Amino acid sequence: MLKLSIVIPVYNVEQYVAKCLDSCVNQDLPLDEYEIIVVNDGTPDNSVQIVEEYMQEYSNIRIVNRENGGLSA
Repeated sequence: MLKLSIVIPVYNVEQYVAKCLDSCVNQDLPLDEYEIIVVNDGTPDNSVQIVEEYMQEYSNIRIVNRENGGLSA
C-alpha cells in the first residue's frame, strides 16, 4: 500500500533533477510504499533523459508527459 506520493514538476531543471531524485529515493521507506511522479511539462532540455535513467534503477518512479502549460497548469 502506498503511503506517500511525491510529485515533481520538470521544466528546464537539468542541473537539479538528479539531486532532487536522489533526495527522494534516499528515504527510510521501502520503494513499494511510495511513488515518485515526474510531470514533464514539455521541457526542452535533457531533464527527461536523466529521469529515464533513474527509472531503470528505481521501480517507483514514473513520468507523465504533457505539452507545456506554463507555471499555473
